[in-house]
Amino acid sequence: MSEHTTLDATLLSLLACPQDKGPLLLVRATEGTVLYNPRLRRVYPIDNGIPVLLIDEARDATDAEHTDFVAQPVEN
Repeated sequence: MSEHTTLDATLLSLLACPQDKGPLLLVRATEGTVLYNPRLRRVYPIDNGIPVLLIDEARDATDAEHTDFVAQPVEN
């Protein structure tokens, strides 16, 4: 995982959570930049600049992470 990953704004607008098909946020986590679904509180990794949108690879966000993630400015 890279320390900072950017995704093209167009690509980010096309990506959707595989569980609820809703939009994802690009946020910073302790493990680097990740995609986050605030509705389900699911964190999807980005591996070498490639979003890993597999349900089995996602993890649940803690309450503290959720608070931090939704407070972050939206990245493009």
